[in-house]
Amino acid sequence: MKFSKVDMNIGEITPKRHNFSLYLQPTFVIDSDSATIKERAALLTEKCNLPQDRAKKLFYFVRDEIKYNPYRAFDSLDISDYCASKTLKRGDGYCIQKAVALTALARAVNIPARLGFADVINHPAPEKLREMMGTNIFVYHGYSEFWLGDKWIKATPAFNIEMCEKLGLKPVEFDGVSDSILHNRDEKGELHIEYIRSRGTFPDLPFSEIMQAFSEHYMHTKTKV
Repeated sequence: MKFSKVDMNIGEITPKRHNFSLYLQPTFVIDSDSATIKERAALLTEKCNLPQDRAKKLFYFVRDEIKYNPYRAFDSLDISDYCASKTLKRGDGYCIQKAVALTALARAVNIPARLGFADVINHPAPEKLREMMGTNIFVYHGYSEFWLGDKWIKATPAFNIEMCEKLGLKPVEFDGVSDSILHNRDEKGELHIEYIRSRGTFPDLPFSEIMQAFSEHYMHTKTKV
């Protein structure tokens, strides 16, 4: 199945004014009101005057300072392990945890933000990970979306720069204006990420739905609902 532009634009309708609170308020997981998140967000963006500049600072911090660790997806079934403040303190996480952290940091500096999800094929996924999952299809790959310049803009902070350089992957960049998604091919031109299905966007983490999808797709792992 091809992942079309129509799929990628699901939900990209101008929010009604009164609905913006959904994308600014803290939740248990997107704990933008925690001291850890508020202090880090303020420190990172203290010299930024424009929302786009604040978003860029936050994106690159999460992309590179919170290291990508795909095995975190199978470490715990406790929703608290997805809290943004916990991921920030831990210093690593997989795509969903990093997207939650980025979304929380954005809300902490008054940038409306939400979570987006898609199923992707990671063509060169590590053999160890393939064996654990039984597939190279990653369900509910997570990313953030910011409301900037009167539109939703995708920001995908999953792969840190050190990992990209080590593995020859194209790093995902973010300019605060255009969508930032994983690259289809690596630096050698070989297939890397293929988007195959949109899972939509959410003001909070759809934890139960994600765990159910993990159970259905990775039944042989310890990830059970």
